[in-house]
Amino acid sequence: MRKIKAKKITAENFSAYGSFTDLLNPQGICLGDFYPDRLLEPAKTALPMAFSPLIVRKPEHMEIHTVEYHNYTGEILLPLDTDVVIHVAPASNVLVPEKTEAFIVPKGTIVRFNAGVYHYCPYSIEKDEGRVLIVLPERTYMNDCCVFEYEEKDCMEIVL
Repeated sequence: MRKIKAKKITAENFSAYGSFTDLLNPQGICLGDFYPDRLLEPAKTALPMAFSPLIVRKPEHMEIHTVEYHNYTGEILLPLDTDVVIHVAPASNVLVPEKTEAFIVPKGTIVRFNAGVYHYCPYSIEKDEGRVLIVLPERTYMNDCCVFEYEEKDCMEIVL
């Protein structure tokens, strides 16, 4: 199984997939103690945004067998109580497992995936079980979620 190395998320190495900001250590322009507009998700739908908890686990091996993407919306992910590893691959009309990258996301860092970016459930790297907030338009998981299982030859393992 091919191995990919998880790297620290930075504005430069993640820009092709979306954006992020550290909510626990805000920087930049502020209005006193208020740091406005740190991460934007364009409103592309009349559906309300849904805030959904996700339980993530620390596996013995961080193996990638499954990916998903959304055609019409980005996805927001916020690790609440554990650092996580995410994996992404560029938006494409075909699966591109060979272009997969993995990033370490510290708790309190809100991440936005662009529409079309391949991704899946993050892995906890601190706690056996952690909590992540997922933000998507209501019922995206039912009406705009394309899920794919990789062939065995395309599966990979993330290493720290």
